Amino acid sequence: MKIVVIGGTGFIGSKLVSRLRAQGHEAIAASPNSGVNTITGEGLTAALKNASVVVDVSNSPSWEDSAVLHFFETSTRNLLNYAAKAGIRHFVALSVVGTDRLAESGYFRAKMAQESLIKNSSTVPYTIVQATQFFEFLKGIADISMQDGKVHLSPMPFQPMAGDDVASALAKVAVEPPLNGTVEIAGPEPFRLDELLRLRLTQLNDPREVITEPNAQYSGAKLDERTLVPGAGARLGETRFATWVTQPAAKTATGAR
Repeated sequence: MKIVVIGGTGFIGSKLVSRLRAQGHEAIAASPNSGVNTITGEGLTAALKNASVVVDVSNSPSWEDSAVLHFFETSTRNLLNYAAKAGIRHFVALSVVGTDRLAESGYFRAKMAQESLIKNSSTVPYTIVQATQFFEFLKGIADISMQDGKVHLSPMPFQPMAGDDVASALAKVAVEPPLNGTVEIAGPEPFRLDELLRLRLTQLNDPREVITEPNAQYSGAKLDERTLVPGAGARLGETRFATWVTQPAAKTATGAR
């Protein structure tokens, strides 16, 4: 089966392409580097020719409110239009658990817009995969939570997962029938956001102090007990945090989602 992975050279995309190829599929890593631009439409017709499935794991190069909204709206509209013309039978998009509960954040408003466009498409069957945060990007949460030289974080429940488990879940969803709905994926164990970040920074020998603050915002939005955790029926990854920190990926994980 030919499966086109939009954002296929990125962090999750490259893992997903490798898994799909190992399963015997023709997985195409589509990105601006490979001549496929979802904003302009460049290369999309050729990339989608004879494809059965599109998996969109792309992300905006800018998190500024208007820029990220423009990216997800323009990219998603183009992808859906080109996918319909190509006869794509399953459109899979990676989103975030709690997106609809984080509307104060410009980034998550953009993800809501992306999801809405997909759900309202009448021509392309779809599955939206909402994932919790990745272990690899925990340091990035600290970076965006700085105030007066300290990391301010809420003690709310948090259930992150390994990037490898995200890719494995997407590889499975991609070859399943479309749900025309949403599936949640998450890590196998819950934490408190502040406690896990305190532990992770200690592991990285990062001297920043984590301040527990119940009203601290997450990417510009307030949290409650349900915001960052999946609901009943979520598909859980296998990799526990204690296992992940022993793996090579943990040594270089410093980015932000």
